[in-house]
Parts: sequence; structure tokens; C-alpha cells
Amino acid sequence: MKDIQSQHDTRRINIKKVGVKNISYPITALDKAHHHQNTVATVNMYVNLPHQFKGTHMSRFIEILNQFHGDINLRSFHLILEEMKEKLQAEEAHMEIEFPYFLKNHSARGIVGTNQYLCRMHGSLGKTDDLTIDIQVPIYPPLPSQFDETMPRSMGRWGIAELCVRLRHFIWIEDLITTVEQITSPLEGSGTIPCEEANGYLSVEGICKALGQKFADNPDISWFKITVKNLAQGLNTFATLEWPEPREATSIPLTSIL
Repeated sequence: MKDIQSQHDTRRINIKKVGVKNISYPITALDKAHHHQNTVATVNMYVNLPHQFKGTHMSRFIEILNQFHGDINLRSFHLILEEMKEKLQAEEAHMEIEFPYFLKNHSARGIVGTNQYLCRMHGSLGKTDDLTIDIQVPIYPPLPSQFDETMPRSMGRWGIAELCVRLRHFIWIEDLITTVEQITSPLEGSGTIPCEEANGYLSVEGICKALGQKFADNPDISWFKITVKNLAQGLNTFATLEWPEPREATSIPLTSIL
């Protein structure tokens, strides 16, 4: 049977993106406490299509993914992109994965719970490579008084902090989450959040600035973008900052992080 998709195309028209989307796929993510964590990801994979090809076999994307058995880390991410670029004869390769990540939470009262965080990784490989890691961390402010242990420990989800980073050196997902929660969670035993104002008022601007100061001091991060959203009923507010500014930012090759 002829491979029509790989035949030469004389129309000289480049296709910017061709690929597969919304693949539900079991993956193994790195876990600081337990080495690995099994979860299920939604995967998007795509390449540019040079003008000389009519198309590409979509099954090849899945074949490449299967070669790595769902083992997702910084090194395998780069290798998958290299494999896509080589086997599909593309100038650029891209992959996005989104997955829930679970962490145990130990409270001062000895209660153990499990928190869920939505994580995303987006990698691209062209003449240079790039990888960003996104994490959504819920914000749960404490009640005005935490003395009555029969009461719930928070008033519910106030909002969410969305973190997007480029790394200079390897960082565990847990450590990124912990850094955010050091700002957005109550101080142990005090019932207050480190960034709240004297009157107990929380603002998206205040949380965003406090997080920005925290991450700007981390030498393992080369760039970050933070968005803090307050999910109030009827009116949502948000604040965003990026560091360094776009004109100052430089991409760190993924291979230098490994």
C-alpha cells in the first residue's frame, strides 16, 4: 500500500500544526516522597508539516508515546520531542500534557488529607528547546477564629494561584506547590495568611506581589508568570505579574536542566 501522506507535495504550502489532541493516557510522574506517582494525563502532540509532505500518519504520535510507557519527566519529555521531530521529519515538535497531581496534607491536629493540583507541561523543540510547567494551587483562607476545633478550618476556596515557570535547574513539583502555599495558606496556629493585611483583608494584588518576591529569590527559576484569581460570586478579580519582563527573558535549553 502506498504511503500517500509522505509523498512529495508540489504546492509548497506549509502547515503550521498537525497532530492529535485530547489523548487520555496513563503516565508516571516524579514524586519527591514516593519516587513516582501514577496518574492519568490529557496529551496533545503536534508538529509543523513542511511543504514537501502531503500529510503525516497520526498513529505515529501514539507509537512514539508508547515507546516511553508513560514515564514523564524532564529527560523523557525532551527525548519524546526529539523522536517526534526525527520520525515525522518536522522542523518543530510540540507536546502538552495536563494531569492531576496528588499530595498528602498533614494538619496540626494530626488529620491526614489528600490535596489535588492541576499540572501542565508544555514543551517545544525547534532550533532551540523550551519547557514550561504550570501548576494551579487553590487558596483556602482561614476562618476568623480557629479555636473551635469542631468548626471547618477554612471558609472554602477563596481563589486560585496559577504558576507558570521555566527552570534553570530541576525542581520537584512538590517544592513549587509548597512555595506557593507558604504564602497562600494560614500560618500554623495563627489562623492568618502571611500576605493578608492588618484588617484581615486579602487582595489579589497582595498575594501576587508576595508570590513574586518569593519566586524571584529562587536561583533555580529563570522565568515565571503568576496569576492570582479571586472566585467571588458575581465578580471575579485577578492580578498577573511576569518576571523578568518579556523583553528581558531568555529561554534556558531543556538539556541544561537535566
